[in-house]
Amino acid sequence: MVAAAPAWSQEEDDSEGGIQEIVVTAQKVAENVQDVPIAITAVSAARLEQTGTTSLEGLTQLVPSVTFRKGTTSANSAIVMRGVGTITFSIAAEPSVSTVVDGVVLSRSGQAFMDLVDAERIEVLRGPQGTLFGKNASAGLVSIVSKGGTEALEAEGRAEWFEGDEYRFRGSLSGPLGGGLSGRVTGFYGSYDGNITNINGGSEKDINGYEHYGARGLIDYDGGSSKIRLIADYFRANDDCCADVTTVSRGAVLDAELGLPGGVAQGLDQRYVNHNLVTQTRDKQWSLTASGDFEVSDSHTLSVVSGYRNWANTEIREGDFLPRALVGTAELHDLGVVKTKQFSVETRLASDQTKPFFYQVGAFFWRSDNQQQFTREDITCASSTLPVDPVTGGQPCNVADTVNTIFPTASSDSDVNSKNYAVFGQATYRFSDMFALTGGLRYTKDKLDFVHIRAPGVNATTGLPATGPGVSGNPAGGLTTANPPGNGTNTSTGSSSNDNISGKAVLQFTPSEDVLVYGSYTRGYKGPAFNVFFNHTAPVNAIPIDEETSDAFEVGVKSQFLDNRVQLNLAAFTVEYDGFQANNFVDLNGATVTNLTNAGSVKSEGVEVDLLAVPVDGLTLRASGAYADARVKEFNPNPDTNAPDARNGTQLPLAPKFVYTLGANYETDLGGFRLYADTDFRHVSSQFSDLGEGGPIDPYGIWNASIGFSDEDDRYRLTFHARNLTDESYALLNVGNGQRLQIPRDADRYFGVSLRVRN
Repeated sequence: MVAAAPAWSQEEDDSEGGIQEIVVTAQKVAENVQDVPIAITAVSAARLEQTGTTSLEGLTQLVPSVTFRKGTTSANSAIVMRGVGTITFSIAAEPSVSTVVDGVVLSRSGQAFMDLVDAERIEVLRGPQGTLFGKNASAGLVSIVSKGGTEALEAEGRAEWFEGDEYRFRGSLSGPLGGGLSGRVTGFYGSYDGNITNINGGSEKDINGYEHYGARGLIDYDGGSSKIRLIADYFRANDDCCADVTTVSRGAVLDAELGLPGGVAQGLDQRYVNHNLVTQTRDKQWSLTASGDFEVSDSHTLSVVSGYRNWANTEIREGDFLPRALVGTAELHDLGVVKTKQFSVETRLASDQTKPFFYQVGAFFWRSDNQQQFTREDITCASSTLPVDPVTGGQPCNVADTVNTIFPTASSDSDVNSKNYAVFGQATYRFSDMFALTGGLRYTKDKLDFVHIRAPGVNATTGLPATGPGVSGNPAGGLTTANPPGNGTNTSTGSSSNDNISGKAVLQFTPSEDVLVYGSYTRGYKGPAFNVFFNHTAPVNAIPIDEETSDAFEVGVKSQFLDNRVQLNLAAFTVEYDGFQANNFVDLNGATVTNLTNAGSVKSEGVEVDLLAVPVDGLTLRASGAYADARVKEFNPNPDTNAPDARNGTQLPLAPKFVYTLGANYETDLGGFRLYADTDFRHVSSQFSDLGEGGPIDPYGIWNASIGFSDEDDRYRLTFHARNLTDESYALLNVGNGQRLQIPRDADRYFGVSLRVRN
């Protein structure tokens, strides 16, 4: 069960002493979140500050329906909602959960995993949102809305320290600029050593840390009948993250080679690795956004949103998770660079929302250009001139011996271009104060093409043909002697064009101003894709991955009572996805590689509930939960794509059946200063990492708390934080049944302090 539509604000309305109203733009017009017939959670800026949420990864602690797929780099991480999400390494595929920043749709999930800077609120919309938001919102949407300029001069600074030498600093300045103009500028910096220790070479070095910094500027213009906003931002990330931790035995020799303190079979308590290459990820992104609202008549407003984003991601990856190559056990190292440029523009015309009949119509254009350069380097040997190590029992490859040791390597160069055109409209007719009907349609045209170049693997020392783990002996175009035959060249190309009509219908019943009941049908759409990745080989991988469509039925209740001191929201849903785009893992010469395919049809159904109460002034109680049974309905083994089997009825990856959160915060005046106390607990049931119920992840619960003090005007606030109070370890991802686990920062108890100063 999950927050079906709560406004997650713990602030009180001064005029009524109840729960504060939050205005959202979930339907691209300003509305009270309690009046929107959609399962939506609005997370306010105050709530983000209370919980110390600095990125979208932290959203999982606040919204039970959201889970997060943590990859070795931001490029292969993803958001999963109601048990459904796209997990793929292909640069020719898009997410099922869309991320929108100030009205601009991001083309790839990795672009969104940066620090949250100046967020006014985050809106989480669950279920298909294809009518108003387009093709990559077939499972849901996360919308980030920024703070704007201010009429008075405001300054704010924030400094934070957490155990493990984690530091974060942020400063912002906003105020009037004259002539209807106001602005805001913000800069930030953060660093952390890491929660994993690498013992390679006899020394110990903390890894899985980060260094983030950036700045953004915003200008608002308010001319009465017209409002314009311009935003520019720049972001850098230099992370030595994320190392895969070995938590089960890999055999006596490899265990001895690792030489981890306490051994390897420590399960979730393992915090050591022995890697001769530190996995790293580098992100650089800058963007420009321009938006405006213009009153074109007494009853109509024209809105325009345009954005350009430039994102570059570099991945340096340890792929064998060992300190050296051994006879019979190869070394595998990767270097990949992804560059994405996107431009989009949307125009909408909206009528007066106070009339019995109101509507909005719009048009959308979007283009994304993606390039990837990827190199894999192996070291393998069947015999060695070096002796067996008497300590480990392993016989290392002699890298100076180019006769017995070979160095298989290959490089690929991929170019993917995507265009999307759409026209859409949505209208609502209020039959009376109690009944309303909403309908919407969107026509989408997608064009997708790619060029992928990769020669067969060669020995780096001789240039002669050579294969190794994850290094193919076939060219990208495929062998002419294969069945089916390829073109025999190093080049594979493909293109796809697709049309779609998505839409929605909502019947709304409002028996009183405090109760909203709705029932809806929505049709979602996710555009076609290609399996464009390093080992892409035609013609099998050049087969287009067909569109993914979703049909969702939902009923919900939003209510508030006891003088607006209690909100109770519920939603029940069932969603079926046809042509579900899923990532499978297959073996290539002893290494696990990925394979994107139309896996068939899957179904997610469940119940979401949220309770928010302010029994007395200053005290807020929260309880929310999500039950979602997300399963394979009818699996398509698709022999053309070499996809492994996933039996009908098996649970989808990263889809815990039950997640709930409990929390409270209290604020009171202690005479001369104020006290702020906050606590929350999140429980996640068992889940799996891979399609076909592979990589089990045990259930876990995380309890966080904070206590803060401020002066009467809240100009200075000092807050002490405690994370994971019960010190419960858990994993975000399990590959190879424990041989590769992703252990997050919050899997250990730690403490910190933050100071916020503002005028």
